[in-house]
Amino acid sequence: MHRFISPRITFWRSVSAIILILGAYALLVRYTQGLGAATNLSDDFPWGLWIGFDVLCGVGLAAGGFTISSLVYIFNIKKFKPILRPALLTALLGYILVILALLVDLGRPLRIWHAVIMWNPHSVMFEVAWCVLLYTGVLALEFSPLLLERLHMRRILKVFRMSMPLLVILGVLLSTLHQSSLGSLYLIVPERMSPLWYTPMLPVLYFVSAVMVGFAMVIFESFMSSKAFNRHLEMSLLNELGRILVFLITIYGILRLQDLLNRDALIGFNQWSLGNALFMVEIIIGLLFPLVLLAIPKIRMIPAALFSGAVMVIMGFVLNRLNTVVTSFEMALGRVYVPSWMEIAVTIAIVNIGVIGFVLAARYLAVFPEGPLGLNERKGHAVPTI
Repeated sequence: MHRFISPRITFWRSVSAIILILGAYALLVRYTQGLGAATNLSDDFPWGLWIGFDVLCGVGLAAGGFTISSLVYIFNIKKFKPILRPALLTALLGYILVILALLVDLGRPLRIWHAVIMWNPHSVMFEVAWCVLLYTGVLALEFSPLLLERLHMRRILKVFRMSMPLLVILGVLLSTLHQSSLGSLYLIVPERMSPLWYTPMLPVLYFVSAVMVGFAMVIFESFMSSKAFNRHLEMSLLNELGRILVFLITIYGILRLQDLLNRDALIGFNQWSLGNALFMVEIIIGLLFPLVLLAIPKIRMIPAALFSGAVMVIMGFVLNRLNTVVTSFEMALGRVYVPSWMEIAVTIAIVNIGVIGFVLAARYLAVFPEGPLGLNERKGHAVPTI
């Protein structure tokens, strides 16, 4: 008989439990008393932290799945295979959490299934809903070989491996559609947004920035998992991603600057305001600093510098999305939105669930080349990658 071993109580497990309890309480208030009791949302700000961070940022931060898959299966750069599975896991968890966040934010969450049978092809939100739904399914199929390996279902596993390029192409198509469509959501409200963030180029900028932050997230996740699980860091591969990131930052920066100049959106920028300050922070931290840091090969080879550059790109991306959803509206309407503690608690709890999901998957599935982190020490051998 196996003796039951109770889980150790550690500091971070205690913090995680507290976060989940606070999030559960906030959800209880939200579902029993409505959005008004749990949030500071209003007619001026119907979309706040839950849409700005949990959805817009969540979808973008999960872009590492289709970017690395594209490198491996479309561009046939096989050397990136060791970091493919963690990227797919991060993407799958990200999209699942985005769907959970939508269930929290929607006024009537029980009707989320309406988009499946009540079609409105003229609606951008309809396109986003279908693309997110379909791409989540594609990600689940791309990730399924890990489960099939664990269950020793070799015949089905062989079929999935043969169909992987087709799944990746479908995933790239769906990702391109909904990453850009998220920007299209804001094209219908030009009078309610600051010209610093409103532009007809929003769909293009949202797609390019998603690809950019996708590579940054892969670098970030690789560093964090190497520390958390005491793994070897694939520095040569991450350095290559850093080099690609330099190119993407440059392209995004040129597109953003050209758009601002073409629309004369910087008129009055010399006046002090919180919105102008946040715009400068977004540009400096999210573009200029990481570009300078990562463009120099010798500096990029330093792990701390590469990690810092990726973190700054992620911070700039998150700030851009929140500026679009919140700061832009505040500047145009002269109103102020501050999320309630319950909105913050739910958001942190959702992120916490994602971290727990990643840890459990890494422990019991062959997410990394060396195999399941909770089993490989006892078995003494590695599990092959896709």
